[in-house]
Amino acid sequence: MNQTQSPTLPIQEAESPILSVRNLTTSFRSDDVWKPVVRNLSFDVPPRKTVAIVGESGSGKSVTSLSIMRLLPKRSSYIEGQINLGGQDLHTLSDDEMRRVRGRDVSMIFQEPMTSLNPIFPIGKQIAEALTVHKPLSRSEARAEVIRLLDKVRIPNAASRFDEYPHQFSGGMRQRVMIAMALASKPKLLIADEPTTALDVTIQGQILDLIKTLQDEDGMSVLFITHDMGVVAEIADECIVMFRGEAVEMGPTENIFLRGKHPYTRALLSAVPKLGSMTGRSLPLRFPIVDVLTGDMQPQRDVIDTVAQTKSPVLSVKNLTARFDIHSGIFSRKTAAVHAVENISFDLFEGETLSIVGESGCGKSTTGRSVTRLIEPVKGSIVIDGHDVMALNRPALRRMRRSIQMVFQDPFASLNPRMAIGTAVMEPYLEHGLGSRRQAQEKAADLLEKVGLKADMMRRFAHEFSGGQRQRIAVARALMLDPKVIVADEAVSALDVSIKAQVCNLLLDLQQSLNLAYLFISHDMAVVERISHRVAVMYLGEIVEVGPRAAVFENPQHPYTRKLMSAVPIPDPSRRTLKRELSVDELRSPIRSLKYVPPVREYREISTGHLVLLN
Repeated sequence: MNQTQSPTLPIQEAESPILSVRNLTTSFRSDDVWKPVVRNLSFDVPPRKTVAIVGESGSGKSVTSLSIMRLLPKRSSYIEGQINLGGQDLHTLSDDEMRRVRGRDVSMIFQEPMTSLNPIFPIGKQIAEALTVHKPLSRSEARAEVIRLLDKVRIPNAASRFDEYPHQFSGGMRQRVMIAMALASKPKLLIADEPTTALDVTIQGQILDLIKTLQDEDGMSVLFITHDMGVVAEIADECIVMFRGEAVEMGPTENIFLRGKHPYTRALLSAVPKLGSMTGRSLPLRFPIVDVLTGDMQPQRDVIDTVAQTKSPVLSVKNLTARFDIHSGIFSRKTAAVHAVENISFDLFEGETLSIVGESGCGKSTTGRSVTRLIEPVKGSIVIDGHDVMALNRPALRRMRRSIQMVFQDPFASLNPRMAIGTAVMEPYLEHGLGSRRQAQEKAADLLEKVGLKADMMRRFAHEFSGGQRQRIAVARALMLDPKVIVADEAVSALDVSIKAQVCNLLLDLQQSLNLAYLFISHDMAVVERISHRVAVMYLGEIVEVGPRAAVFENPQHPYTRKLMSAVPIPDPSRRTLKRELSVDELRSPIRSLKYVPPVREYREISTGHLVLLN
């Protein structure tokens, strides 16, 4: 797109915009050359409205918000254009004047609240500081106002939590604390930079509802930055689609969703899984992929049913229990235990995907690590490809792990940054003594091609790849040992929407060609519905509902299953005014006393294979 033809959201005739950005260009110094990463961007944020900037990693949306707040490093960044907030050009303000504007006139909340909150100060003191910087308040006045703000953002028992520290709050409650801090001085504009991306689906729904409610109560404007088109549909009045530093499309959200013209807009929309779109289908379904440059739909192939449940399961788990001891006191005695997984059972067959879903803390990741004995279960039976996992000694356990491999959420953390990716992919093959180095290189090159990369990339390092490419590398490494089962622990949760669709399609293709079984661990109900054969819903360490994917999604029986499904954002602009009124209670603690005896649980069979826990 020609820079001089960048689209602009029109100024509202009735009222002047709260924020007006004109011809914003932000450049970064690289090798003594200034390289623009945001080019010629112009838009307005009207009073009491929400404008969303949507795009994937590298599109320039977060740089735009940091440019508005003037939070970019001066030595390595250069900002051009006009940024007008309430009639004041922020670009012309001194550093001291800009510090007074931040928090008072415009506030910002970030994606990860734990990196924004100081871990050594109580949250009440941190919010009070945001107040007293702009207002002369006594200690008692500041405390009263902080408690009022905590109540306002729906934190239960606000007065008693004033002196608690960030680590004592869940992720969703920490984000509420950040919102309270941002609202402390009643700003005209709130900038929310991916505030729900790292949160569970129910917590995300609560935060979206909260922002809508606070906007209605206080009349503030919101600039919402996200890569999730479902979130955009539910919260934004107007939408700006960014691609490679430019605004490629702008307009009312309804127009963007129903009449979006740019290929990238259509690509983003096509990649969003829609809850309920699998009604009437028994098999998983690949994600439609649209070329971001041409708008052409890539050809799709049907998923063939490779599950043969007449055979013995490749993974069988019976009465699995995993607990973590809590020690306290001078002598560090065992005083309690975290009941992370409590007496769960399931089977997994060749060519099948069994998804385990639930919020953070429900025990799903502990389940995945327990079946591989990365965590030692307290009791239970685990049989993988005929091996009694609980009875294996260390050498035998090491050999058994050739049959089951894990793909983790953050591939960058699981790849050695000092090791070329070819070496990282070959490492398990060589460590298990399965062949020569030449054979390892040939197999690694073949697998990299199979996961959509090129063999000549083997000499590159992890930092030279995008997040989606690193996840493909992690999948290739897991396949080096020809496993029967892959445990995918939130393997697509941190990826952009189109990259997530590509990796999910890759997993489906590999399952079909290699007859792999997946234990797919996720909190994303819409993705789970798309790729699963069966689904198990976990809550507080227990499976509360399990069954064929169609049965669970089309006829959910447990209240927690229904809660998870009702919280999923749906890419439908007509739902923008909808508020789910989800409970703000935090997930109950799984910590139990040493005398605690778990109750005997019973399940009711709703239909063939569809079981629900009786309360």
